[in-house]
Amino acid sequence: MFITIEGGDGAGKTTLITRLDQKIYQETGRRTIRTREPGGVPIAESIRKIILDRNNTKMDPRTEALLYASARRQHLVEVVMPAIEQGKVVICDRFVDSSLAYQGHARGLGIQKVWEINRFATEDCMPDLTLYLDIDPAAGLDRIAANEQREVNRLDLEGMNFHKLVREGYREVVEMFPDRIKVLDAHVEPDTLEEVAWAILKKKLLKKE
Repeated sequence: MFITIEGGDGAGKTTLITRLDQKIYQETGRRTIRTREPGGVPIAESIRKIILDRNNTKMDPRTEALLYASARRQHLVEVVMPAIEQGKVVICDRFVDSSLAYQGHARGLGIQKVWEINRFATEDCMPDLTLYLDIDPAAGLDRIAANEQREVNRLDLEGMNFHKLVREGYREVVEMFPDRIKVLDAHVEPDTLEEVAWAILKKKLLKKE
């Protein structure tokens, strides 16, 4: 099973992924793989450094979109596909939906154009379930500012309008894939978010057995 967690910056994806990873093993005993995008394997991690480097402010939006798709492809063939074939549950921090929201909508490239790039990169391999953590951009950025351990990257330097566009983009993506993407309110406490997310995920896991 392939699960992805999506959301704007500061939505709490990392915390939820850690909790769900533990929950799956505790409740079902199933083996899991926890990973992230861009990254997860050496080649994709190298691409990640280029994308998020604060010095690369001149990066063209199409370059950015293509780099994300390239990292995604490498990560997919090295990690995701083999794990699924082995019967493991893959939990990934971000996937195609991020590119559709960030590069497709917020960067103005067009969701459909970015979707076609990623269909080629992924060979139409899409998640079984996506949990989208919806949060007001201001609240998300406040969380990032309060987290001294989190390194500020190039996308964090974007203005508030950019992050508002990202949220708009995600809402469009949710409308594109209403059966796959479930929207969760990310303003709630982590315990509450975990409870809601697990209820959705548990039903999906039982259907896959």
